[in-house]
Amino acid sequence: MKSSMEANFDQGNAVPKGTASEVFTTFLKLGLTSFGGPIAHLGYFRDEIVVRRKWLDEKGYGDLVALCQFLPGRASSQVRFALGLMRGGPLGALAAWAAFTLPSAIILIIFAMAATALDNPLGQGLLHGLKLVAVAVVAQAVWGMAKSLTPDKPRIIIAFLAVFAVIFAGIFGQLAAIVVGGFVGLVLCRADAQQTGELIAFGVPKSVGIVCLLAFLGLLLALPLLAGALSDRGVDVFDAFYRSGSLAFGGGHVVLPLLSAEVVGPGWVSDSSFLAGYGLAQAVPGPLFTFAAYLGAVMSTPPNGILGAAICLVAIFLPGFLLLVGALPFWGSVSRLPLAQAAMRGANAAVVGVLGAALYHPVWTSAVLTQIDFLLAITGFLLLVIWRASPWIVVVLLAAATALKVCGLA
Repeated sequence: MKSSMEANFDQGNAVPKGTASEVFTTFLKLGLTSFGGPIAHLGYFRDEIVVRRKWLDEKGYGDLVALCQFLPGRASSQVRFALGLMRGGPLGALAAWAAFTLPSAIILIIFAMAATALDNPLGQGLLHGLKLVAVAVVAQAVWGMAKSLTPDKPRIIIAFLAVFAVIFAGIFGQLAAIVVGGFVGLVLCRADAQQTGELIAFGVPKSVGIVCLLAFLGLLLALPLLAGALSDRGVDVFDAFYRSGSLAFGGGHVVLPLLSAEVVGPGWVSDSSFLAGYGLAQAVPGPLFTFAAYLGAVMSTPPNGILGAAICLVAIFLPGFLLLVGALPFWGSVSRLPLAQAAMRGANAAVVGVLGAALYHPVWTSAVLTQIDFLLAITGFLLLVIWRASPWIVVVLLAAATALKVCGLA
């Protein structure tokens, strides 16, 4: 007998069950070719899964995307995990995650381990170009998120208050801004409640959902206590990345200020290495959260780079997956509550302010040092926003320009 976790979406006519290997090959192809960020990834998934393979219909896919955008974490990663769960059960979910995540993670780990090879003028120029890419990409994220998540005065006010909280309280300000933003949203953002449709049944029982939600909350509360009691670097790192993944409302770029506070603040990673890796993450296919693998490799002493990368990678994705499985049995009823929608509007407005504060420090202050840097950063921003250039094109252009500048060729 099939377990409830292995049940298909109930779409009237049952979707034929697949295998974990089928899921793996499908998402490996996507993991090697999906450039362009989370919105583009959702488009790639639709083309491959809905249009070509017909694993589910348009309505089912739309409902699933709505759920994952409501939850903290990387929406495109949660959609991918859910599609794998639908098609191949728990093993299919893991196969979808691994196949789409590992290609970019491996590239970033190799880059982290080869960082010493860039200790020369040309290499330093390339690294500085990647830092300028981070300026352009984060500015684009703030611009786009502000238009969609702060369209009215109450949410603009919440975003500005979040900026002040981050400036004066650092990492604690980030957490407080998101939590307080949610509470303020309960009061100021109740208008225009949307009636969302019910998510197609997953077959995940409520008992499993409750266990996953309790596991999410238990880890979030227990890891800091455990880290303080054990004084173990591995536990400290897992706690930092788990907490960052738990608070990443509003899209993958929000993880930038969260991770910066967690790893740059204690001195685990330098500003320069952090921003260079973040810039390179724009040029590789797959999810932006694989930036965590780069940081894990940079923080680890050889030969422990792969282990450190694995710890960080699992830690940052885990909370989003626990929340997804926990929410599946309850989504249809909770998503209709006006108070829940209002709280999410407030929290999402707050993350615009959190990311806006990070755009100034450390992103801008660490990268834009000269007038030429300013010109290149603005050029990258305009290429992304006005000409809709792919991020990898901006990476190549800015890295090449700064390398030529450092070598005296431009």
